[in-house]
Amino acid sequence: MPELTDTDIREQVRDRYAAAAKAVKEVTSTGCCGSEAGCSPAVAFADPDMRSTDKNGTEVFGHALYDAEGDAAPKAAVEASLGCGVPTAVADLHEGESVLDLGSGAGADVLISARRVGTTGKAIGLDMTDEMLELARANAAEAGVDNVEFVKGYIEEIPLADGSVDVVISNCVINLAADKRKVLAEAARVLRPGGRFAVSDVIADPDMDAATRADMQEWTGCIAGALTRDEFEQALTEAGLTDIEVRETHRVHEHATSAIVRATKPEENLIG
Repeated sequence: MPELTDTDIREQVRDRYAAAAKAVKEVTSTGCCGSEAGCSPAVAFADPDMRSTDKNGTEVFGHALYDAEGDAAPKAAVEASLGCGVPTAVADLHEGESVLDLGSGAGADVLISARRVGTTGKAIGLDMTDEMLELARANAAEAGVDNVEFVKGYIEEIPLADGSVDVVISNCVINLAADKRKVLAEAARVLRPGGRFAVSDVIADPDMDAATRADMQEWTGCIAGALTRDEFEQALTEAGLTDIEVRETHRVHEHATSAIVRATKPEENLIG
């Protein structure tokens, strides 16, 4: 199997999630969201690899993880979630803060954040997929939320100024990037001194086998590209972040687990 380039990974991830957005839009337009079945990924995605359950049928990705946290966003946005956790539940958001969601997808976490930070705050969603951005903007319009902005761009090249946000969140997206260290360095760059990093992501077991690592379907499904705990902690340290905490939440694969990852940017910016 030829080695995947960064461009290969980015384009295949984009294609996969564009298809997911189109599937959600199609299901919504046919009225599935009003049915008993709802329009969760398990219903919407024709691609069986975009599943929300593990091999035992337990929900490990998607809307079932939100519980009451999802009440702050439209049902359609929450049910379109592909995440492995709920970063807004652990980000400790406050009135007036600015929040950036890396890989914002259908916008659920952005809309929840917008409610938390209030009209004096702002929530920004960053995504590279036009179809997801369209879906997120439609969900924001339905929610009637004004303090949000959805921006097109790459999480490896965040189109925001240095020190411009108080909190960076993300829900099972960093593992999809080819260069995760660059993503974390960018997250540190846009954080203000004292700012917080709080994400849900997949953490690989140290013994993840080479076949899983090389499987593009497992990569776009949030498994193959994941860092180990030690690698994630090292990359956060290299980015200049401190107070690093990695807390595993639930297994998502025989070789990987979901985790909450938190860190802080020092009050005095020590990054080169």
